[in-house]
Amino acid sequence: MNQLSDTQAQTSNIFGYKWGRRETYDTGESMTADTRHWYLEKYFDGDEARIDALFGDGSKVFLDAGCGSGFSAFLLFDRHLTGAQRYVGVDVSSAVAVGKERAAERGVDAAFVQADLATLPMPDACVDIVFSEGVLHHTDDPAVSLRSLVRILKPGGTALFYVYRKKAPIREFTDDHIRAQISHLDPDDAWEKLMPLTRLGKQLGDLKVTLDLPEDIDVIGVKKGEIDLQRLFYYYIFKCFYRPDMDPQEMNHINFDWFMPLNCHRMTVEEVRAMCVAAGLTVDRLHEDGSGITVAATKG
Repeated sequence: MNQLSDTQAQTSNIFGYKWGRRETYDTGESMTADTRHWYLEKYFDGDEARIDALFGDGSKVFLDAGCGSGFSAFLLFDRHLTGAQRYVGVDVSSAVAVGKERAAERGVDAAFVQADLATLPMPDACVDIVFSEGVLHHTDDPAVSLRSLVRILKPGGTALFYVYRKKAPIREFTDDHIRAQISHLDPDDAWEKLMPLTRLGKQLGDLKVTLDLPEDIDVIGVKKGEIDLQRLFYYYIFKCFYRPDMDPQEMNHINFDWFMPLNCHRMTVEEVRAMCVAAGLTVDRLHEDGSGITVAATKG
């Protein structure tokens, strides 16, 4: 693997640590069911038949770009990846070892490569499907990394990816402030440093308080309407993930994922579309929500 920049090396170390803590993401059935539903909605408009059509006759080469432990791909494409497909997982971090372990547990025919997405050691036009869930924004340059992935995609192949969208101004400022407080710490220390924030998010969520905002507050990017107090904090002030059926360690896993990596780019829809055009992709579906931008595209 080529020499990594300091920011990419730090990000690699963080994700190797995070995916190694399987007890914080690999247990709760309700969490995985809801996460899969979210993936299905944003990539395929909730239509399972579109996944069947994507995999076709079952002979596709599937690249999980930034695979981590394989969590997202195994969750969304579970029954297809245990068939005739060839799964290749690539990640810059040591999480490929965890991915190999989890693939074996699921009966997925898999190969894993530890490499930087910007300099993939793979030939041109060798894969049918590229899937990169929440990864490009953790590279030094998302546009460069996307072009690298499109290079190895066959003409007519499908690229599926998700990147962070730019947030409201207070949250952008606060999140970067928090990141600066912890990103230099040992991962165990940073994990514990975030726990009070995670517990605050849980307290806000458990209150179940709903606000009714009568008008937009344009100066801080807040939209009118009903909003839960915890979601007001989450979308407009700082990230404090909350789910009532998750324990604090599971919620802290998600906050850690956001705050700890130094590479954490946020993008606009216009920037994502321009990035696709520059890479030679035609956008077939673009889904934007409060957290990010999801794209399904075809290589020309």
